[in-house]
Amino acid sequence: MKMDIYYGKSDVSTYRTYATPLTGITPIPESSFSGRSNTLLAASINVRVLGTSFASAYTDGDNSLVVPTDTMKNFIHRESLAFSGATLEEWLEFIGRRFLEMYPHMERLRVSGTEIPFDPALVPTDGGFVESEVLFERQHGDRSTASLELGRTSAGVDVTDLTAGRIGLQMMKVTGSAFADFPRDSYTTLPERKDRPLYIHLDVGWKYEAPATALAADHKRYVAGEQVADMVGAVFGRFVSLSIQHLIHEIGQAMLDRWPQLSEISFDAQNRLWDLSETAATDEQVRVYTDPRPPYGHLGLTLRR
Repeated sequence: MKMDIYYGKSDVSTYRTYATPLTGITPIPESSFSGRSNTLLAASINVRVLGTSFASAYTDGDNSLVVPTDTMKNFIHRESLAFSGATLEEWLEFIGRRFLEMYPHMERLRVSGTEIPFDPALVPTDGGFVESEVLFERQHGDRSTASLELGRTSAGVDVTDLTAGRIGLQMMKVTGSAFADFPRDSYTTLPERKDRPLYIHLDVGWKYEAPATALAADHKRYVAGEQVADMVGAVFGRFVSLSIQHLIHEIGQAMLDRWPQLSEISFDAQNRLWDLSETAATDEQVRVYTDPRPPYGHLGLTLRR
C-alpha cells in the first residue's frame, strides 16, 4: 500500500521586531515602493513535514519520529530570533533549513506563510513626513504570501519549489469594462453591458525561473508583493477590458514583460460587481448599487513562458 502523508503546525502567528530592512529593490514605473524598514516583520507561518520516515506513526502508532507540533511552534518562534534576512521568502527558507538541520529524519518540508501587515504612522518634521515606530495593523486588505518546499540532496538542503503571491486585492472602477456578445438562451437573463462598473477580488501568484532569485541577499531581482499590487492596480485602471478574463490576461502579460525573472503568473479572480439598485432620472451615470447576492463568478488563469 502506498501513502501520501504529512503533518505539521498551522497558523503560527510570529511577530519579529527589528528585522533587517528591505533594500535594493529595483524600482518600476508603476510603483513607488522601494523597500521597508522592517521594524516589525509579522506572518502566520505553516510547516508541513513530508516523506515516509514517520509512516509508522500511521500504521503502528509509533511516535518515536513524530516531533510534536507544539515543539514545531516553539521552534519557529525561537529560531526567528536568529533570522537575519528581510523578506517573507527568506524567513521561510531560514525556518525550513533549520528544521532539516535539527531533525535529520525529516526528509522534506513545505513551509508557507501569509504576511500580517502593519503600516507605519507618518509624523511631521521640518522636511515633511517620516515613518515613525507607531504601527497600524491592516485587518483587511491585500497581503503577501509565500510557500517553499525544501528537501535533502547530495549537496545538502535545497529549495525545490518556491511560489510567492499577493492575496486579497479588491479593486473597483466605475467605467472601462464591458461584458457583451456572450451566448444567449432560454436561461439567460443577464443584460449585455458595453460599459459597466467593475468590482473584483483577486489573488495573484508567481514563480521565478529559479528559486534562488527570490532569495538573493541583494534583492535586485526580488519581486515585492507591494510592487505587484501597484502593477495590478495600474493595469486595472488603464485597460478597457471586454471581460474579467480579458483583464487578468492583460495583467499577466504586463507582469511577465516587467519582470523577466518570473516564469509563471497565476490568478484567482471573483466577480463581485454590485447589483444596480437605482438610477437617477436626470443622469444615468449617477447610480446607487448594493452588495450582490452570494453567488459570484469565479475564474482562474495561469500564464507560463
